[in-house]
Amino acid sequence: MIIESLELKNYRNYDQLHIEFSPGTNIFYGNNAQGKTNILEAVYVCCTTRSHRGSKDREMIHFHQEESHIKMNIRKNGVPYRIDMHLKKNRTKGVAINGIPIRKASELFGIIHVVFFSPEDLNLIKNGPADRRRFVDLELCQLNKLYVHSLVSYNKILMQRNKLLKDLAFKPEYEETLDVYDMQLAQYGRELIGSRSRFISQLGEITREIHYQLSGGKEELHISYDPCASQEELEDAIRRSRVQDKKQKVTLVGPHRDDIRFQIGEADIRRFGSQGQQRTAALSLKLAEIELVKRTVKDYPVLLLDDVLSELDGERQNHLLAAIDHIQTMITCTGLEDFVNHCFPVNQVYRVVEGTVSREVRAMSQEGMIE
Repeated sequence: MIIESLELKNYRNYDQLHIEFSPGTNIFYGNNAQGKTNILEAVYVCCTTRSHRGSKDREMIHFHQEESHIKMNIRKNGVPYRIDMHLKKNRTKGVAINGIPIRKASELFGIIHVVFFSPEDLNLIKNGPADRRRFVDLELCQLNKLYVHSLVSYNKILMQRNKLLKDLAFKPEYEETLDVYDMQLAQYGRELIGSRSRFISQLGEITREIHYQLSGGKEELHISYDPCASQEELEDAIRRSRVQDKKQKVTLVGPHRDDIRFQIGEADIRRFGSQGQQRTAALSLKLAEIELVKRTVKDYPVLLLDDVLSELDGERQNHLLAAIDHIQTMITCTGLEDFVNHCFPVNQVYRVVEGTVSREVRAMSQEGMIE
Protein backbone atom coordinates (compact mmCIF):
# COMPACT_ATOMS: atom_id res chain seq x y z
CA MET A 1 0.00 0.00 0.00
CA ILE A 2 1.32 3.38 -1.03
CA ILE A 3 0.12 6.95 -0.50
CA GLU A 4 0.68 8.73 -3.81
CA SER A 5 -0.41 12.28 -3.08
CA LEU A 6 -2.02 14.59 -0.55
CA GLU A 7 -3.98 17.81 -1.06
CA LEU A 8 -4.94 20.19 1.72
CA LYS A 9 -7.24 23.18 1.69
CA ASN A 10 -7.71 25.41 4.75
CA TYR A 11 -6.08 22.79 6.97
CA ARG A 12 -4.21 24.08 10.03
CA ASN A 13 -1.65 26.62 8.70
CA TYR A 14 -2.07 25.56 5.06
CA ASP A 15 -4.27 27.54 2.67
CA GLN A 16 -3.49 25.23 -0.25
CA LEU A 17 -1.02 22.36 -0.50
CA HIS A 18 -0.36 19.58 -2.98
CA ILE A 19 2.35 16.96 -2.36
CA GLU A 20 3.31 13.88 -4.34
CA PHE A 21 5.08 11.26 -2.26
CA SER A 22 7.83 8.82 -3.10
CA PRO A 23 7.02 5.17 -2.32
CA GLY A 24 10.22 5.16 -0.24
CA THR A 25 11.43 7.64 2.37
CA ASN A 26 10.05 11.19 2.39
CA ILE A 27 11.72 13.77 4.63
CA PHE A 28 10.04 17.01 5.78
CA TYR A 29 12.55 19.24 7.53
CA GLY A 30 12.56 22.74 8.93
CA ASN A 31 12.41 24.67 12.16
CA ASN A 32 9.78 23.94 14.80
CA ALA A 33 6.23 25.32 14.45
CA GLN A 34 6.40 25.55 10.64
CA GLY A 35 3.73 22.94 9.83
CA LYS A 36 5.68 19.70 9.42
CA THR A 37 3.59 17.70 11.90
CA ASN A 38 0.39 19.05 10.33
CA ILE A 39 1.19 17.13 7.13
CA LEU A 40 1.58 13.86 9.00
CA GLU A 41 -1.54 14.59 11.01
CA ALA A 42 -3.56 15.16 7.81
CA VAL A 43 -2.40 11.78 6.46
CA TYR A 44 -3.39 10.09 9.71
CA VAL A 45 -6.76 11.81 9.80
CA CYS A 46 -7.48 10.72 6.24
CA CYS A 47 -6.67 7.11 7.14
CA THR A 48 -8.46 6.90 10.48
CA THR A 49 -10.90 9.89 10.63
CA ARG A 50 -9.21 11.16 13.81
CA SER A 51 -6.17 13.16 14.84
CA HIS A 52 -3.27 11.44 16.59
CA ARG A 53 -3.20 14.51 18.84
CA GLY A 54 -6.79 14.01 19.91
CA SER A 55 -7.74 17.32 18.28
CA LYS A 56 -11.35 18.06 17.42
CA ASP A 57 -12.35 18.76 13.82
CA ARG A 58 -12.83 22.49 14.38
CA GLU A 59 -9.31 22.77 15.79
CA MET A 60 -7.82 21.50 12.52
CA ILE A 61 -9.61 24.03 10.31
CA HIS A 62 -7.67 27.08 9.18
CA PHE A 63 -8.34 30.23 11.20
CA HIS A 64 -11.40 32.23 9.99
CA GLN A 65 -12.57 29.32 7.76
CA GLU A 66 -15.64 27.14 8.24
CA GLU A 67 -14.44 24.01 6.43
CA SER A 68 -11.25 22.15 5.60
CA HIS A 69 -10.70 19.61 2.83
CA ILE A 70 -8.21 16.75 2.74
CA LYS A 71 -7.81 14.64 -0.39
CA MET A 72 -5.49 11.66 -0.53
CA ASN A 73 -4.75 9.32 -3.42
CA ILE A 74 -3.47 5.86 -2.56
CA ARG A 75 -2.70 2.63 -4.35
CA LYS A 76 -3.27 -0.78 -2.81
CA ASN A 77 -2.46 -4.00 -4.65
CA GLY A 78 -2.35 -1.95 -7.85
CA VAL A 79 -5.86 -0.55 -7.29
CA PRO A 80 -6.20 3.26 -6.94
CA TYR A 81 -8.35 4.82 -4.22
CA ARG A 82 -9.24 8.43 -3.48
CA ILE A 83 -10.21 9.47 0.02
CA ASP A 84 -11.94 12.84 0.46
CA MET A 85 -12.56 14.29 3.88
CA HIS A 86 -14.40 17.51 4.71
CA LEU A 87 -13.91 18.82 8.24
CA LYS A 88 -16.63 21.22 9.39
CA LYS A 89 -16.66 23.53 12.39
CA ASN A 90 -20.23 22.96 13.47
CA ARG A 91 -21.21 19.74 11.74
CA THR A 92 -20.08 16.14 11.44
CA LYS A 93 -17.22 15.54 9.03
CA GLY A 94 -17.98 14.18 5.58
CA VAL A 95 -15.97 11.26 4.17
CA ALA A 96 -16.05 9.77 0.67
CA ILE A 97 -14.15 6.89 -0.91
CA ASN A 98 -13.75 7.16 -4.69
CA GLY A 99 -16.44 9.83 -4.69
CA ILE A 100 -18.97 7.72 -2.78
CA PRO A 101 -19.92 9.08 0.68
CA ILE A 102 -19.63 6.67 3.60
CA ARG A 103 -21.77 6.72 6.74
CA LYS A 104 -19.50 4.90 9.18
CA ALA A 105 -15.82 5.33 9.94
CA SER A 106 -15.43 1.55 9.90
CA GLU A 107 -15.93 1.62 6.10
CA LEU A 108 -12.65 3.53 5.82
CA PHE A 109 -10.61 1.27 8.08
CA GLY A 110 -8.64 -1.41 6.28
CA ILE A 111 -8.12 0.48 3.02
CA ILE A 112 -4.75 1.69 4.22
CA HIS A 113 -2.89 1.11 7.46
CA VAL A 114 -0.66 3.66 9.14
CA VAL A 115 1.62 3.55 12.16
CA PHE A 116 2.27 6.92 13.80
CA PHE A 117 5.38 7.31 15.95
CA SER A 118 5.98 10.52 17.90
CA PRO A 119 8.28 11.48 20.80
CA GLU A 120 5.28 11.14 23.12
CA ASP A 121 5.13 7.43 22.26
CA LEU A 122 8.53 6.95 23.89
CA ASN A 123 6.76 7.75 27.17
CA LEU A 124 4.00 5.22 26.51
CA ILE A 125 5.25 2.90 29.23
CA LYS A 126 5.54 5.44 32.04
CA ASN A 127 2.41 7.44 31.14
CA GLY A 128 -1.04 6.66 32.50
CA PRO A 129 -3.16 3.66 31.42
CA ALA A 130 -5.40 5.86 29.23
CA ASP A 131 -2.51 6.33 26.78
CA ARG A 132 -1.90 2.59 26.56
CA ARG A 133 -5.60 1.85 26.03
CA ARG A 134 -5.67 4.48 23.28
CA PHE A 135 -2.66 2.84 21.62
CA VAL A 136 -4.42 -0.55 21.60
CA ASP A 137 -7.76 0.87 20.44
CA LEU A 138 -6.27 2.87 17.55
CA GLU A 139 -4.43 -0.14 16.15
CA LEU A 140 -7.28 -2.60 16.65
CA CYS A 141 -9.70 -0.23 14.91
CA GLN A 142 -7.49 -0.37 11.82
CA LEU A 143 -7.16 -4.16 11.91
CA ASN A 144 -10.63 -5.29 13.02
CA LYS A 145 -13.88 -3.66 11.88
CA LEU A 146 -15.89 -5.68 14.41
CA TYR A 147 -13.80 -4.11 17.14
CA VAL A 148 -14.80 -0.65 15.90
CA HIS A 149 -18.47 -1.54 16.32
CA SER A 150 -17.91 -2.99 19.79
CA LEU A 151 -15.85 -0.01 20.93
CA VAL A 152 -18.33 2.59 19.65
CA SER A 153 -21.26 0.69 21.21
CA TYR A 154 -19.46 0.25 24.52
CA ASN A 155 -18.49 3.93 24.76
CA LYS A 156 -22.04 5.01 23.90
CA ILE A 157 -23.55 2.82 26.63
CA LEU A 158 -20.86 3.87 29.09
CA MET A 159 -21.69 7.53 28.49
CA GLN A 160 -25.41 6.85 28.98
CA ARG A 161 -24.81 4.87 32.16
CA ASN A 162 -22.58 7.59 33.61
CA LYS A 163 -25.23 10.19 32.84
CA LEU A 164 -27.86 8.07 34.58
CA LEU A 165 -25.60 7.69 37.64
CA LYS A 166 -25.44 11.49 37.90
CA ASP A 167 -29.20 11.85 37.40
CA LEU A 168 -30.20 9.29 40.05
CA ALA A 169 -29.92 11.87 42.81
CA PHE A 170 -32.87 13.67 41.20
CA LYS A 171 -34.64 10.69 39.60
CA PRO A 172 -34.11 7.63 41.86
CA GLU A 173 -37.02 5.83 40.19
CA TYR A 174 -34.79 5.27 37.12
CA GLU A 175 -32.34 2.99 38.97
CA GLU A 176 -33.83 -0.15 37.43
CA THR A 177 -32.58 1.12 34.06
CA LEU A 178 -29.07 0.33 35.29
CA ASP A 179 -29.87 -3.38 34.87
CA VAL A 180 -30.26 -2.89 31.11
CA TYR A 181 -27.11 -0.81 30.85
CA ASP A 182 -25.15 -3.33 32.91
CA MET A 183 -26.14 -6.17 30.59
CA GLN A 184 -25.26 -4.22 27.44
CA LEU A 185 -22.04 -2.88 28.92
CA ALA A 186 -20.96 -6.41 29.80
CA GLN A 187 -21.89 -7.72 26.35
CA TYR A 188 -19.73 -5.26 24.44
CA GLY A 189 -17.12 -5.18 27.19
CA ARG A 190 -16.51 -8.91 26.85
CA GLU A 191 -15.92 -8.44 23.12
CA LEU A 192 -13.39 -5.68 23.80
CA ILE A 193 -11.55 -7.74 26.42
CA GLY A 194 -11.32 -10.75 24.10
CA SER A 195 -10.01 -8.74 21.15
CA ARG A 196 -7.52 -6.79 23.27
CA SER A 197 -6.25 -9.94 24.95
CA ARG A 198 -5.58 -11.65 21.60
CA PHE A 199 -3.97 -8.50 20.20
CA ILE A 200 -1.63 -8.07 23.18
CA SER A 201 -0.68 -11.75 23.02
CA GLN A 202 0.28 -11.48 19.33
CA LEU A 203 2.02 -8.14 19.79
CA GLY A 204 3.84 -9.38 22.87
CA GLU A 205 5.55 -12.23 21.03
CA ILE A 206 6.95 -9.88 18.40
CA THR A 207 7.87 -7.21 20.96
CA ARG A 208 9.81 -9.74 23.04
CA GLU A 209 11.99 -10.69 20.06
CA ILE A 210 12.68 -7.07 19.10
CA HIS A 211 13.41 -5.97 22.67
CA TYR A 212 15.82 -8.88 23.13
CA GLN A 213 17.80 -7.61 20.14
CA LEU A 214 17.66 -3.95 21.26
CA SER A 215 18.93 -4.87 24.72
CA GLY A 216 21.84 -6.84 23.29
CA GLY A 217 20.36 -10.13 24.49
CA LYS A 218 20.35 -8.96 28.11
CA GLU A 219 16.61 -8.52 28.75
CA GLU A 220 13.37 -10.29 27.95
CA LEU A 221 10.29 -8.09 27.92
CA HIS A 222 6.93 -9.66 28.70
CA ILE A 223 3.68 -7.87 27.90
CA SER A 224 0.29 -8.93 29.22
CA TYR A 225 -3.22 -7.55 29.22
CA ASP A 226 -4.36 -6.42 32.66
CA PRO A 227 -8.19 -6.20 32.76
CA CYS A 228 -9.94 -4.98 35.88
CA ALA A 229 -12.35 -7.92 35.42
CA SER A 230 -12.25 -11.03 33.25
CA GLN A 231 -14.70 -11.72 30.42
CA GLU A 232 -16.52 -14.28 32.55
CA GLU A 233 -16.77 -12.08 35.64
CA LEU A 234 -17.40 -8.72 33.98
CA GLU A 235 -21.18 -8.48 34.38
CA ASP A 236 -21.04 -9.61 38.03
CA ALA A 237 -18.19 -7.18 38.71
CA ILE A 238 -20.20 -4.30 37.23
CA ARG A 239 -23.19 -5.17 39.42
CA ARG A 240 -21.05 -5.52 42.55
CA SER A 241 -19.61 -2.08 41.89
CA ARG A 242 -23.02 -0.41 41.62
CA VAL A 243 -23.13 0.96 45.16
CA GLN A 244 -19.73 2.61 44.74
CA ASP A 245 -20.63 3.75 41.23
CA LYS A 246 -23.69 5.57 42.62
CA LYS A 247 -21.57 7.25 45.26
CA GLN A 248 -18.94 8.45 42.79
CA LYS A 249 -21.46 8.93 39.93
CA VAL A 250 -19.21 7.14 37.44
CA THR A 251 -18.72 3.57 36.16
CA LEU A 252 -15.68 2.14 37.94
CA VAL A 253 -15.46 -1.32 36.33
CA GLY A 254 -14.99 -2.24 32.69
CA PRO A 255 -12.52 -2.21 29.78
CA HIS A 256 -12.32 1.59 30.04
CA ARG A 257 -10.27 0.99 33.22
CA ASP A 258 -7.96 -1.75 31.87
CA ASP A 259 -4.21 -1.55 31.38
CA ILE A 260 -1.18 -3.32 29.92
CA ARG A 261 1.58 -4.79 32.09
CA PHE A 262 5.26 -4.59 31.03
CA GLN A 263 7.71 -6.78 32.89
CA ILE A 264 11.40 -7.61 32.69
CA GLY A 265 11.84 -10.65 34.88
CA GLU A 266 9.63 -10.03 37.91
CA ALA A 267 9.98 -6.24 37.76
CA ASP A 268 7.14 -4.05 36.50
CA ILE A 269 9.07 -1.53 34.43
CA ARG A 270 6.18 0.97 34.58
CA ARG A 271 7.06 1.40 38.26
CA PHE A 272 10.61 0.14 38.69
CA GLY A 273 12.23 0.36 35.24
CA SER A 274 14.82 2.96 34.32
CA GLN A 275 13.99 5.60 31.75
CA GLY A 276 16.25 3.79 29.28
CA GLN A 277 14.37 0.52 29.81
CA GLN A 278 11.02 2.26 29.40
CA ARG A 279 12.05 4.01 26.18
CA THR A 280 13.57 0.83 24.74
CA ALA A 281 10.36 -1.05 25.55
CA ALA A 282 8.29 1.68 23.86
CA LEU A 283 10.47 1.56 20.74
CA SER A 284 10.18 -2.24 20.67
CA LEU A 285 6.40 -1.90 20.94
CA LYS A 286 6.15 0.49 17.97
CA LEU A 287 8.46 -1.65 15.82
CA ALA A 288 6.37 -4.69 16.73
CA GLU A 289 3.25 -2.78 15.67
CA ILE A 290 4.72 -2.46 12.16
CA GLU A 291 5.50 -6.17 11.98
CA LEU A 292 2.09 -7.20 13.33
CA VAL A 293 0.30 -5.16 10.65
CA LYS A 294 2.47 -6.81 8.01
CA ARG A 295 1.63 -10.29 9.29
CA THR A 296 -2.08 -9.52 9.62
CA VAL A 297 -2.79 -7.76 6.30
CA LYS A 298 0.13 -9.25 4.31
CA ASP A 299 1.46 -5.80 3.52
CA TYR A 300 3.54 -3.13 5.22
CA PRO A 301 1.79 -0.12 6.75
CA VAL A 302 2.75 3.45 5.93
CA LEU A 303 5.00 4.76 8.70
CA LEU A 304 4.73 8.32 10.01
CA LEU A 305 7.70 9.43 12.15
CA ASP A 306 7.26 12.79 13.82
CA ASP A 307 10.64 14.10 14.98
CA VAL A 308 11.47 10.82 16.71
CA LEU A 309 15.12 10.43 15.68
CA SER A 310 16.22 13.41 17.74
CA GLU A 311 14.88 11.64 20.85
CA LEU A 312 16.88 8.42 20.30
CA ASP A 313 20.53 7.62 20.84
CA GLY A 314 22.68 6.33 17.98
CA GLU A 315 22.04 2.63 18.58
CA ARG A 316 18.28 3.01 18.79
CA GLN A 317 18.32 5.24 15.70
CA ASN A 318 20.09 2.47 13.80
CA HIS A 319 17.48 -0.11 14.82
CA LEU A 320 14.63 2.18 13.81
CA LEU A 321 16.16 3.14 10.45
CA ALA A 322 16.92 -0.51 9.67
CA ALA A 323 13.31 -1.44 10.40
CA ILE A 324 11.86 1.02 7.85
CA ASP A 325 14.02 -0.01 4.93
CA HIS A 326 11.14 -1.50 2.90
CA ILE A 327 8.33 0.76 4.10
CA GLN A 328 6.90 3.97 2.69
CA THR A 329 7.89 6.42 5.40
CA MET A 330 7.19 10.09 6.07
CA ILE A 331 9.61 11.67 8.53
CA THR A 332 9.68 15.13 10.08
CA CYS A 333 12.91 16.53 11.50
CA THR A 334 14.70 19.83 12.01
CA GLY A 335 17.75 18.86 9.93
CA LEU A 336 19.21 16.16 7.68
CA GLU A 337 22.30 15.43 9.78
CA ASP A 338 20.99 12.16 11.23
CA PHE A 339 20.38 10.71 7.78
CA VAL A 340 23.76 11.82 6.47
CA ASN A 341 25.57 10.48 9.54
CA HIS A 342 23.84 7.11 9.24
CA CYS A 343 24.29 6.95 5.45
CA PHE A 344 20.57 6.29 5.21
CA PRO A 345 19.03 6.41 1.72
CA VAL A 346 16.35 9.08 1.25
CA ASN A 347 14.07 9.26 -1.78
CA GLN A 348 12.54 12.70 -1.41
CA VAL A 349 13.27 15.78 0.69
CA TYR A 350 10.95 18.71 1.38
CA ARG A 351 11.69 21.89 3.27
CA VAL A 352 8.83 23.37 5.31
CA VAL A 353 8.83 27.09 6.12
CA GLU A 354 5.75 28.84 7.55
CA GLY A 355 3.23 26.62 5.80
CA THR A 356 5.13 26.55 2.49
CA VAL A 357 6.51 23.21 1.32
CA SER A 358 9.27 23.18 -1.31
CA ARG A 359 10.77 20.12 -2.91
CA GLU A 360 14.53 20.37 -2.54
CA VAL A 361 16.37 17.25 -3.66
CA ARG A 362 15.42 13.98 -5.23
CA ALA A 363 17.48 11.51 -3.30
CA MET A 364 20.28 10.80 -0.89
CA SER A 365 22.67 8.04 -1.81
CA GLN A 366 23.77 5.12 0.35
CA GLU A 367 26.98 7.04 1.08
CA GLY A 368 24.93 9.86 2.63
CA MET A 369 25.67 12.36 -0.12
CA ILE A 370 22.92 14.67 -1.33
CA GLU A 371 22.32 14.11 -5.03
